[in-house]
Amino acid sequence: MKKYRNLSLLLILLLLIGSFQVQAQKRNKKKAAPAKKAAVAAFNPKTDPPFLAPVASKWVDSVFNSLTPEERIAQLIMIPVYSNKNQVHIDSISRLITNYKVGGLIFFQGGPVRQAHMTNRYQRESKVPLMITIDAEWGLAMRLDSTTKFPYQMALGGIEDESLIYDMGAEIARQAKRLGIHVNFAPVIDINNNANNPVIGFRSFGEDKYNVTSKSIAYMKGMQDNRILANAKHFPGHGDTNVDSHYGLPVLHFSKLRLDSTELYPFRQLMKNGLGSLMVAHMNIPVLDNTPNLASTLSKSIVNDLLKDEMKFKGLVFTDALNMQGVAKFYKPGIVDVKALLAGNDVLLNTMDVKTTIEEVKKAIANKEITQAEIDERVRRVLAAKQWVGLDKWEPIETEHLIEDLNSPRADYINRQLTEASITLLRNKGNLLPLKALDTLKIAALSLGTSRETEFQRSLSRYAKVDTFFLPPTASIADLQQLKDQLKDYNVVLVGVHRLQLKASGNGTFGITAEMNLFLKDLIRSKPTVVSVFGNVYSLTRFEDIEKAHGVLATYQENELTQDVAAQIIFGGVGAKGKLPVNVSSAFRMGDGLKTEGGLRLAYSVPESVGLNSKDLAGIDSLVHAAIAARATPGAQVLVAKDGKVIYQKSFGYHTYENETPVQNTDLYDLASVTKITTSLAAYMKLNGEGRFDVDRTLGEYLPWAKGTNKENLKFRDILTHQARLKSWIPFWRDMVNEKNGKFKRNTFSPDSSAKFPYKVSQNLYMHKDLKNCVYDAIFKSPLNEKPGYVYSDLSFILAPKVVENITGQEFETYLKENIYKPLGAHTLTFNAYQHYPLSRIVPTEYDSLFRKELLHGTVHDEGASMLGGVSGHAGLFGNANDLAKVMQMYLQDGEYAGRRIIADGVVETFSKCQFCPENYRALGFDRPSKPGSQNGNAAPSAPAESFGHTGFTGIYSWVDPVNDIVYLFLSNRVNPTRENPTLSRMNTRTNVMQVVYDAMEKAKAEKAQAAPAIGSGR
Repeated sequence: MKKYRNLSLLLILLLLIGSFQVQAQKRNKKKAAPAKKAAVAAFNPKTDPPFLAPVASKWVDSVFNSLTPEERIAQLIMIPVYSNKNQVHIDSISRLITNYKVGGLIFFQGGPVRQAHMTNRYQRESKVPLMITIDAEWGLAMRLDSTTKFPYQMALGGIEDESLIYDMGAEIARQAKRLGIHVNFAPVIDINNNANNPVIGFRSFGEDKYNVTSKSIAYMKGMQDNRILANAKHFPGHGDTNVDSHYGLPVLHFSKLRLDSTELYPFRQLMKNGLGSLMVAHMNIPVLDNTPNLASTLSKSIVNDLLKDEMKFKGLVFTDALNMQGVAKFYKPGIVDVKALLAGNDVLLNTMDVKTTIEEVKKAIANKEITQAEIDERVRRVLAAKQWVGLDKWEPIETEHLIEDLNSPRADYINRQLTEASITLLRNKGNLLPLKALDTLKIAALSLGTSRETEFQRSLSRYAKVDTFFLPPTASIADLQQLKDQLKDYNVVLVGVHRLQLKASGNGTFGITAEMNLFLKDLIRSKPTVVSVFGNVYSLTRFEDIEKAHGVLATYQENELTQDVAAQIIFGGVGAKGKLPVNVSSAFRMGDGLKTEGGLRLAYSVPESVGLNSKDLAGIDSLVHAAIAARATPGAQVLVAKDGKVIYQKSFGYHTYENETPVQNTDLYDLASVTKITTSLAAYMKLNGEGRFDVDRTLGEYLPWAKGTNKENLKFRDILTHQARLKSWIPFWRDMVNEKNGKFKRNTFSPDSSAKFPYKVSQNLYMHKDLKNCVYDAIFKSPLNEKPGYVYSDLSFILAPKVVENITGQEFETYLKENIYKPLGAHTLTFNAYQHYPLSRIVPTEYDSLFRKELLHGTVHDEGASMLGGVSGHAGLFGNANDLAKVMQMYLQDGEYAGRRIIADGVVETFSKCQFCPENYRALGFDRPSKPGSQNGNAAPSAPAESFGHTGFTGIYSWVDPVNDIVYLFLSNRVNPTRENPTLSRMNTRTNVMQVVYDAMEKAKAEKAQAAPAIGSGR
């Protein structure tokens, strides 16, 4: 019994103990609950690194628990990878991943598709998903080809609208995610207060700590809001050094007060805004750690004590590359890595000996220099960051369309916005810029530093006639003198300084020679000169007296976009907005930057700048390619401008079906009947605004020749609306042919030029000097149509030059060029193009088998115009789409362009209105939609009734939509090789192309409306 009683007591005791344990566990749970809540509350989403946000950590726990001690160490190792190296390199990286389970990769030079393939392979081979990183300070293009290159940070430092920098950060994040990248080692938040800094310089936002900070926060948030971890570098500040830490160890002899107030300021502010990671620089800073030759990366006082303990940084701490000479010259691979880890760094960047590094860390743990718990804590944070960037749900990178996706139209638009906002106007003497009164200027475009035509010169020539000159670095004194003589007669010289060195290495001249300096100094002294410096802004100090130039533009770097935008600023397409982010000299101080207004002339941009999507205009390309494939035309130029911006400008195909000369944007086309609205009508409207021409007066009142003929009393309102009963056309040349033998009559045409036969009709045919009068006589003798009503006629427009000459006392072409084309800068608009341009720039029209019996190239296609010496009011004008757009934009703006009233207010609006609707849909000289909304009309189905323009027989279409602020031009030579080719009209290519623009507008409008409720519902 005693035995059983003891057992019972034992059982009761065990039950009591169990009960006490259960109660204790409940009490502990109650105590733990507030602690857990406190931990959740401790996370501040505004200030703490985003990857530390409390989330379910099953993935982190699972991965961590699967790792051996060696594999945990390896998670803190990141190795360098190149996608432009051979298979040996690719396989060697694979072995490091499979053998040692390294935690991540940093990709360097190569290409996106190659990198994607490598990343996919390595991720599949890795036990734990790899953290992929890259230096993409100005976008992926810093390391990879075929990607978008955004402006350097020094350029961004001059931007006032920091939302653009946020957008850039967001776009870089999008591209990085598309390429399987998780960390971008950007932004550089070093304050560049040393102009001779050999390693930072243009990579910094500038020298003002507040400006650097605000720009850096915008860049950081743009990335981290889109799940790419930002990395601020280079802690504790690399902006005031004279040694490149890639090659040596800089020593900073600063006080703690200086570091605290200046260099550390941006780091503290970014930390307050949720900075995810930073990079520690290789610098020796005695005031923080006086150990000789010890880089900050390896200093516990700097990394652990200052950064982590004092500054309370909770994000990931990366070393700078451990193969840089700032540390590598003092410590061997493996040794340097463990020293960095002991200093407090979380991730070892560019570990060059993974095996030795792991062994050395294990030794350090054994020697109690670091604990396994410290390693484990860092590993967990690395894994948490991996989970935050999405590696817990890793998927392979899709390589199809990768290049296209990385180079999105939105990226291009952001890039353009950044460039437009950054370029800085530092001098504008007498408000010379933007250039005005082009008809008073003789402009030279001089490129310093190169002997080839630059994008800057090409961009300038879109606005006006500019003559190009060059001064290469090898120029001799004799070359300088010759160039000086050549520039003597120009009253404005636009100088572009090219091919400058990015850094002031060597002799510190940025590649500016003494000859270049001497010439520019003399040029500035002698005449109005505008200097655009395409390179490092600090190079301005190397030009003597540059501050005395009439204009100085700092563009910060050289590429096609900076050259394009600089040209647009000079001519007023866009305005200058940038501010200097550094002190360059006593003449150019931080904060300097003059503003100018944009929109003075056409700007050149992208569809996104007017709220459209580039992809939605892709249908234009398809339609034109289809027309060329159907042999509707050998080639074409297409231009679309909206809201004063050219948003689409492309050339397609070739000059002829022989496919020898590709069509360029600068090539000239025979404009055929579009001549009517760009010559005769332009003159009439200008004269009307001056009170010198009235559409309700008669032909006889303005042209004495008409008196006594049946044309005398024809009113211009009827003439210009094609209801004056004039015959549609007269085959003038046929009267010059002998009916018996089919040859030209005597004293009509000759195969050779002479005083008697001065007018070139085609390459091998010249006309008698008196033959023009036969054309006029034939018109005056021609009968009027019996029935009244609309009949499209060339005849009155053939007489128009004589009407204008009678009113003005000037030759027709001279009047047009001096009063309209030159003020517009429309220098390619000309009659007899062969006299002014090489045939290689002029697109041929028809092979004329009847009259001229040869290919027409450089001479007018229309027979009547050719018999008037190539100058007529109905046909004969040549030009390219770019210059024709200036005339049409001037019409769209009711006679005003470039701040100049060319045609009096209200005149174009009056002339472009329907005069006799509905019987006659025509305006005064202009064509209008004959059947608005029709699928097969003379205008796009969506073109409003208020739109107007004209077509040309050779394949031209020129249209203006004042309701939607659109100018549309289609230039082609559909008559090549024969006019008996209606395919272009049958396919409705010209109107269908314009309809693509309207469809894109409708789509953008619908998308905007669809997005609006989503925005409102978030309240």
